Amino acid sequence: MESSKSTEAATPVEPPEPEVLGRLAASSNAFAVDLWNQLRLREGNLTVSPASISLALAMAWGGARGETAAEMKQVLHFEGSADEVMASAGQLLRSWNTSDGFAMLRVANRLFGERSYAFEQPYLEQTRAAFGAPLEPMDFGAGVETSRQHINDWVARQTQERIKGLLPPGSLKPGLTRLVLVNAIYFKALWAYPFQGSNTRPGRFFATRTRIQEVPLMQRMGNYRFAELDGVKVLEVLYNGEDASMILVLPDEIDGLAAVEQRLTSARFSSWIDALSRERVDVVLPRFEISPEGGMELGEILSGMGMQKAFDPGRADFTGMANPRNPEERLHISDVFHKAFIKLDEEGTEAAAATAVVMAARSALRPNAPKEFRADHPFLFFLRDTRSGMVLFMGRVADPASK
Repeated sequence: MESSKSTEAATPVEPPEPEVLGRLAASSNAFAVDLWNQLRLREGNLTVSPASISLALAMAWGGARGETAAEMKQVLHFEGSADEVMASAGQLLRSWNTSDGFAMLRVANRLFGERSYAFEQPYLEQTRAAFGAPLEPMDFGAGVETSRQHINDWVARQTQERIKGLLPPGSLKPGLTRLVLVNAIYFKALWAYPFQGSNTRPGRFFATRTRIQEVPLMQRMGNYRFAELDGVKVLEVLYNGEDASMILVLPDEIDGLAAVEQRLTSARFSSWIDALSRERVDVVLPRFEISPEGGMELGEILSGMGMQKAFDPGRADFTGMANPRNPEERLHISDVFHKAFIKLDEEGTEAAAATAVVMAARSALRPNAPKEFRADHPFLFFLRDTRSGMVLFMGRVADPASK
């Protein structure tokens, strides 16, 4: 990614202090669960990167004022001022981008702004300093479609070609679009203890009690952190270097996932993590890849979650971002586009996501028998940064035979 080629990337950056890091993770994870509760009724496989969405919206929040800023802060569960959150989030991103650990975790941010529009210089300086997000001048007038393709190409490069077509045709409006804030995140890591390909066998996966697929099932006996509570089995699988892990949540019942999702809260998720203890576990997991053709439009969902004024052309206040004399030229969020990808196999995991916020003008081991974690029916997954506890990707595997 471009950010990893910077001079800054050559010198490792320490993450924020543990207390600050904990607040950032708690905010992002609380937002993640709230968002999932809006998305969970969608059928089939599903994945999102709450970290990508939260970081992209944090850049927009830095330019919000008044009630617009207050609503965004509440929905995003941010603690502290915009300056404090942006500074600490930026330090966390730089620590990810300069890490020399075994996992590749890279995040890139950029502002694509209409070349003829006047943005507030303090805002541009703050987003560049905190998020490494420079402003790239664009032609959102006659050249709007060329600009849209340019942004999509940038996202594809940042995500190793995994996220393509983030902004769909017609998403940018000629003469109205003023700014597109983009966050792209890419993760690739090997398991600390890989699954042997020779142990992978065809097996049954119960998409429902009556719909049974034959899929490749990976198997490994090993020492894992494991818990059984709340009608679920919880397993943590570490990546090489142990800076990241995959949390898998498997309902006891074949058709129990909907009930688990309905009860999901940030407190419950934290209780699952706290309950984990070292066990010898026989793990059976399907390979899976979730690679949706199209992305998600999150504007109506975020507005419904309480971020109403940000999307209202008549009431949005982003005067910290731009403060034109003509009220008709003031900014609001016209939509938020998000797309995520994840692939899990015997060697490890690859994941990528991108979010675009489009701004427009008004117009210890036990000696007993091993536990079993057999993921042969729908389950949830949470890919998290173990240092902060922040959930980078989350999703549902309803049918590993489909994407």
